[in-house]
Amino acid sequence: MIIEGVTPQPDPIDSGSLYNEKSLDEKHDFNPQYVDAFGNEENAEVKYKTMEWWQTGMFMIAESVSLGVLSLPATLAELGLVPAIILIIGLGILATYTGYVIGQFHQAYPHVQNLADAGEILMGTFGRELFGFGQILFSIFIMGSHILTFSVMMNTITEHGTCTMVFTTVGFIICLACSLPRTMKNMTYISCTSFVSILTAVIITMVGVGVQDHGYTTLQATIDTSLFKAFGAVTNIVFAYCAHVAFFGLLAEMREPRDFPKALAMLQIFEIVFYTVAAVVIYYYAGQAVKSPALGSAGPLLAKVAYGIAIPTIVGAGVVNGHIGLKYIYVRIFRGTDRMHKRDFVAVGSWIAIGVTCWVIAWIIADAIPVFSDLLSLISSLFASWFSYGLGGVYWLHINRGRWFSSPRKICLTILNVTIVCIGATMCGLGLYVSGKAIHDDASSNSFSCANNINS
Repeated sequence: MIIEGVTPQPDPIDSGSLYNEKSLDEKHDFNPQYVDAFGNEENAEVKYKTMEWWQTGMFMIAESVSLGVLSLPATLAELGLVPAIILIIGLGILATYTGYVIGQFHQAYPHVQNLADAGEILMGTFGRELFGFGQILFSIFIMGSHILTFSVMMNTITEHGTCTMVFTTVGFIICLACSLPRTMKNMTYISCTSFVSILTAVIITMVGVGVQDHGYTTLQATIDTSLFKAFGAVTNIVFAYCAHVAFFGLLAEMREPRDFPKALAMLQIFEIVFYTVAAVVIYYYAGQAVKSPALGSAGPLLAKVAYGIAIPTIVGAGVVNGHIGLKYIYVRIFRGTDRMHKRDFVAVGSWIAIGVTCWVIAWIIADAIPVFSDLLSLISSLFASWFSYGLGGVYWLHINRGRWFSSPRKICLTILNVTIVCIGATMCGLGLYVSGKAIHDDASSNSFSCANNINS
């Protein structure tokens, strides 16, 4: 919890003043446990606050630019070329703004290490439990989506060489083993490998679809579709910008949190450009027959090559995303003690036990919802709609409370952030409807079965 009676009121907060002023928590004599999640690390065995801004940026790219980009070409097939491009770029710009607001919020409350800490500031004890539970669920669902993609990859490469549940189990074991490092800095090596992997795999896919003889006539700038199909496609775009859930944790482990805007710019510029180019090129050549994940559109041989090269990102991005959830539980248990800085049996054993538990649940989810696009839609609707968009508006309104209408600039920003909250609520409500209907319509015996899930 935060200290009763102390309400940080940064003034002014506009386009970046919090990055140029002394943090608000430094102006108050807060309990060190809440000013800094990891305490004094001068003599610690395991040090967390070691990440440079470029390492943070690579971590963010690996976390965000993975499975999301593989669903975007199919989104163009559902929405049409023009609306989809507008949404990809527009939602990317909006995600850049909400990410910057998260950085401002952390400057006002430096003790925030995860969403639960932010939830307690906004809504007290109830907010801590609600936001913490949401962060855990989000991480586990993301982990499950990567196990599912691992099974699709193995079925593609081996031409369904064995039971799909065997492949999901293998994916579960590999991801668990890669989750053993406790610090985010050690995850950056996996992040860099994941980044190179997905970039190469998508380029191969673009080449693959470009050299195929399609003969289609269905490429369309706009498409007359239903709300159900259209909004289902929108949720896939939202999923592609889901990195925000990790931002508080990354800020807490940066050597200099004031450099966060550099890392954010690195992420968002690459994301928007890469997503737009990949989605347009693959859809242009594959047309309405484009598959999700998009790697399957490259043709039988090149699809195998692309999936093989994508293995590091299928595993690595799942591990990176999972690390956020595992770290939340670990910090929640040992916060305020020196246990998390040790390498003894309790510290290491607890980390492994948390990892095993979360990855087992993720494995169950992967086998229960065997349709890639449906799982991404559900994750986007429940979590990314708020974590990447809606809550950004809430954070701004909180740190600027009492000054919403103090100037023309503040009035414009207030309207913008209220609109962002409404956008998040709409994404969540409509998204849950369309993802729930899709899962119901696609329900089959493929759940917990050995059936091939390549065409799901």
